[in-house]
Amino acid sequence: MRWLRFSGRSIAARLFLTAAALSSAVLMLAGLALTEYYRTTAEDVFEQRLDVYLRAIVADVSESGEEGRTGPGQLGDPHFELARSGWYWQITRLDDEAHEIKASRSLFAARLPKLSDLHVPAETGGMRRGVAMGPDGRMLRIVERVIDVGDIGVYLVQVAATTEETESQIARFRWSLIVAFSLLAIALALGSAFQVRFGLLPLRLLQGELSTIRRGERARIEGAYPTEIAPLADELNLMIAANRDIVERSRTQVGNLAHALKTPLSVIINEADAAPSPLAGKVSEQAKVMRDQIAFYLERARAAARAGAIGATTEVAPVVEALLRVFAKIYGERGVAFAGGAPAGWRFLGERQDFEEIVGNLLDNAGKWATGAVRLEVALESGAAGRSVLVVTIDDDGPGLAPHLRERAMARGQRLDETRPGSGLGLSIVTELAADYGGSLRLGESPLGGLRAQARLPGL
Repeated sequence: MRWLRFSGRSIAARLFLTAAALSSAVLMLAGLALTEYYRTTAEDVFEQRLDVYLRAIVADVSESGEEGRTGPGQLGDPHFELARSGWYWQITRLDDEAHEIKASRSLFAARLPKLSDLHVPAETGGMRRGVAMGPDGRMLRIVERVIDVGDIGVYLVQVAATTEETESQIARFRWSLIVAFSLLAIALALGSAFQVRFGLLPLRLLQGELSTIRRGERARIEGAYPTEIAPLADELNLMIAANRDIVERSRTQVGNLAHALKTPLSVIINEADAAPSPLAGKVSEQAKVMRDQIAFYLERARAAARAGAIGATTEVAPVVEALLRVFAKIYGERGVAFAGGAPAGWRFLGERQDFEEIVGNLLDNAGKWATGAVRLEVALESGAAGRSVLVVTIDDDGPGLAPHLRERAMARGQRLDETRPGSGLGLSIVTELAADYGGSLRLGESPLGGLRAQARLPGL
């Protein structure tokens, strides 16, 4: 689930984890409350059952004196007939020295402990309740009461039972509750995940629309969005339109400036060349420098305006193939072979002429210094924030460049070897163009033995 990244920056993860935490807390508290309620209810039922048996035995003892017996009748529970079943009753006579004892068959000649001997306080009415160790080593819940039957005698009536059955019922209820609430928690988690995914769907659609605009497939955001997202989409459309207007105005102004300066400079150069003199020569020389500098910076201004445009993309493979063919012809007389290419479908996020200028200058520089081979490779890597980076690598087998000279080679107007043709602007143009697009140019040692130039540019 790519849409549900567990990161502090993810809205989906925050919503999901918050819903899951709240649901888990509510289910846990509900489970504890239900378990405690069931335990209390089960224990009350158990106590009431003991009280019923005790009252039944007390009533039987009170009514049996006239018949000469002190044992209870049928209690209707077979547990009292099974040996060591955990359910016992016992009647002890207290007003004679023999302390005659009658007990259920389940006690099997054993005896129940007296709560009075364990210092358990009596309740209102003389009844005692407590827990004590039974004859079979199990803990028993015991209720006892002393009754006076007049001339028949004074008796201690006890009923005891193990709590194992009740604890087993509580444990089964607890596990059933855990299973049921676990399934409910899973269902709630799935429901929360679906709710988050469905709720954030408009944002993912908006992201897709912006991606198509960035790739140059659309000019504006289309489609209907919820009331919370629609204002954002409208503002983005206005921003995109304003960006295009600014770029177009910049291009127009740069073009107008170029035409405005071109004619006066041409006139100055022509007039200076027409009247030869040291002053005229100097004026002509400096005017030509001004013309070159103006042309350079005007082109940089155009490139900067194009780099700021939204939605401009360029197919890489056709440009690379065309440039390789051109430079193979230019440097073919020196025997320099140009090889390489780019996969189909990869795109440069920028204007075609800027990409041509970047790759063309690098190939031209490599062709000037190569002795026999120039190789071009294009790769696509993952960059910051999930963006793609287009890496154009050009190697040559020339003399290469010492590390301490590489920075100088990328500075504007620097020519390290005056015997080679050129103005010294090629690598500096590539450096500045790449920087305009948020990329970079690096020079290093080539596996072919010469110089490696690697331009990193935004890509798709």
